Amino acid sequence: MHILELFPAGTRVDERGDLILGGHRAGALAAEYGTPLYVFDEPTLSARCRAYRDAWAQAYPGSSRVAYAGKAYLNVVLAQIIHREGLDLDVVSGGELFLALQAGFPPERIHFHGNNKSAAELALALDAGVGRLVVDNLDELRQLDQMTAARGERVGVWIRVSPGMDAHTHAYNQTGAVDSKFGFLWNGPALREVLGRLQAHPHLRLVGLHAHVGSQIWDLSLLAESAGRLVDLAADLGRPIEELSPGGGLAVPYTTDDPVVPVSACADRVAAAIVERCRRHRLPLPRVVVEPGRSLIAQAGVALYAVGARKSIPGTREYVSLDGGMADNIRPALYNARYSALLANQADRPGAQVVTLAGRFCESGDVLVRDVALPPLEPGDLVAIPMVGAYCLPLASNYNLVPRPAVVLLRPGRTDLIQRRETWQDLINRDQPVALS
Repeated sequence: MHILELFPAGTRVDERGDLILGGHRAGALAAEYGTPLYVFDEPTLSARCRAYRDAWAQAYPGSSRVAYAGKAYLNVVLAQIIHREGLDLDVVSGGELFLALQAGFPPERIHFHGNNKSAAELALALDAGVGRLVVDNLDELRQLDQMTAARGERVGVWIRVSPGMDAHTHAYNQTGAVDSKFGFLWNGPALREVLGRLQAHPHLRLVGLHAHVGSQIWDLSLLAESAGRLVDLAADLGRPIEELSPGGGLAVPYTTDDPVVPVSACADRVAAAIVERCRRHRLPLPRVVVEPGRSLIAQAGVALYAVGARKSIPGTREYVSLDGGMADNIRPALYNARYSALLANQADRPGAQVVTLAGRFCESGDVLVRDVALPPLEPGDLVAIPMVGAYCLPLASNYNLVPRPAVVLLRPGRTDLIQRRETWQDLINRDQPVALS
């Protein structure tokens, strides 16, 4: 794989050696909006939405929906794009739900996940008329029972099932193992209890079963088996389930050494497993709701950083410091995630020096890319890191009291600031003065 394939579709290098993103020079973007800067290519995001819709429409003979897992990254404009492309939306907090509603996202197409939803969050969801509440534990079921009874309402719920599978990914990305804080173990007594209670519940209607085995999954057999276990569970209930959500989790390449798993291949494998198990159990095909996050948005995002200080340790390492780091992308420090990098203002030059791209924050672990071959770097050069659309900005912080970066949407012939850069004043706006003696 060539490194440009990790960038948004249509990325190229012009005759001057400048990186062109969505038809725009990376250097011009940095000059106009400053760095660090995150840019999102709208055509790439829209194409990924269509790829998911088309893949499932072709692979599954029953009804299917695609829901974007908003925790990967969400702001108002991106939520509006997801809505425009006809996708549903997953949220995991009151804040994500509030944003979606402010963006005009239809509440009936929102699914509310989370293992510890507060009473205020559940009330917001009920007030808004959220389409599906995903019950994660018995305490939540009891709380929903009381709230819906008091309101005299009847709402549709999914039950989150932990399929008890080792996802062979980073431990922090495993969500469907036996030892997980999420959901009811698929063959455990708690799940039997909750399903039994919902069979004829006056206020909660069991609509579907949901599972999510983990994130950054390369092995499609894991995703297929997880979906199959949901069908087995539906068969044990003795009645059809209207909706089945096998979650998301499809891996994406972060470096040129990583494999590429087409969305269509994933849809074919998971859909086949659902169809086969339904035939085996003589169940009608349920509506399938898939929930991609990373694999839908990661490629649309690129981070641009300015080169600053350098440090050479003879015989050991060459450090090049950037003006961002773990506060805007904690994944390398948190997951030991690997990325690729390109010198955006000299993208046509071969890598002549192996360097480590360090962040600006006061932690030894603040390193964005280790041992990457780049042309000689000078202060003021511009480095581009692809595949940052997912799980970078949502995990961003103000560590060392550094403002979070701006976000720009790239469209043919124009750019739009969709999230302004924080200011130093923003950093103290929540502080409240008190009188000290």
